[in-house]
Amino acid sequence: MKIFLTRHGETIGNKERIHEGGRRHGKLSELGLEQAKKLGLRLKDEKFDHVYSSDLRRAKQTAREIMKFHPKIKIKFTKELREIDLGSFSGKHFDKVDWNKSPKNLEKKEDAQARAIKFIDRIYKKHKNQSILIIAHAYFNKALLSWVQRKDISAMKDIEQKNTCVNIIEIREDKKHRIHLLNCIKHLE
Repeated sequence: MKIFLTRHGETIGNKERIHEGGRRHGKLSELGLEQAKKLGLRLKDEKFDHVYSSDLRRAKQTAREIMKFHPKIKIKFTKELREIDLGSFSGKHFDKVDWNKSPKNLEKKEDAQARAIKFIDRIYKKHKNQSILIIAHAYFNKALLSWVQRKDISAMKDIEQKNTCVNIIEIREDKKHRIHLLNCIKHLE
């Protein structure tokens, strides 16, 4: 299965350095909407069999710009693709968060990765040998990419996922998954 894994465009929260996490919908900034349009243009000639998107507004807005070029494909919006839940850190400015004192309602990286793996396993069973587009979030993508690379969950912090980046992943039955493209934003240049 070939997966095109993308991240939503810049949000107003990203611009203002506000943590949104998996609870806040966020809204694309003017730049974020422009990024989403450029991502749509970049992906317009790709052939997707299925499209999945996080159900959060920032991902939906990005997905809709991409889907203007793929009007016959129905988007499946799902909570499974949401960003890591930051609990009570959601809505707080980056400078007001003390990561040494994480809230109890913060979703663990391991749980987010397990959620990502469960989602991939489910769609692999349904869409083996097909091309899938996924519109998600930075830390969801990082959790999935660290698993594909067979790295420890702590490697998430070293994986960059810029707004509207494109990752191309090959999910294989023999579990020798491959990343063919990582964090590519050439469409923004």
